[in-house]
Amino acid sequence: MQNKSDCDARIFFVDTRFQRMARRPGGVPRTQALENAQSKIADSTPEFEAWLDRELQALADLMAKVHGRAAEAGWSEAICGHCRQLRDVGTTMGYELLTFVANNLCAILEAAVADDEGNIETIICHIDAMLLARQKQYRHLRPEQVPELSKGLRLVAETVNPGSGDSAG
Repeated sequence: MQNKSDCDARIFFVDTRFQRMARRPGGVPRTQALENAQSKIADSTPEFEAWLDRELQALADLMAKVHGRAAEAGWSEAICGHCRQLRDVGTTMGYELLTFVANNLCAILEAAVADDEGNIETIICHIDAMLLARQKQYRHLRPEQVPELSKGLRLVAETVNPGSGDSAG
């Protein structure tokens, strides 16, 4: 067995350009950076709300086709794509409940085959919950502020995909 002092390895740290730039004086103070970010978010809210309406309408249209048996192949992946987008930006824009529902639906769609009637009803239930979360009175609520809805959606997800209730919220 070799003694640690017998080792010829030499450890050295590389000073990258990014590290040098990060240490330079100047820049914007943290509080100012946060204020700037919040201002940008506030400025983009009308555009976001129009986008949100289009995304929710696209989900509703897809589900109408599925329910009418006119859906094309890959419909569940299309729904999952919309849900991922909603999940990824919802909380940033102040829609935590919508993010929770979209995340829950993503977990269901990613783990289960969404071709039987029970799963379709589960998807419709979640889309309805997202439409509800878009309403003014629910818009800025967190999942824990509507425990009946949150618990119900977790239970529905658990029946379709055991184990999804743990990751959905």
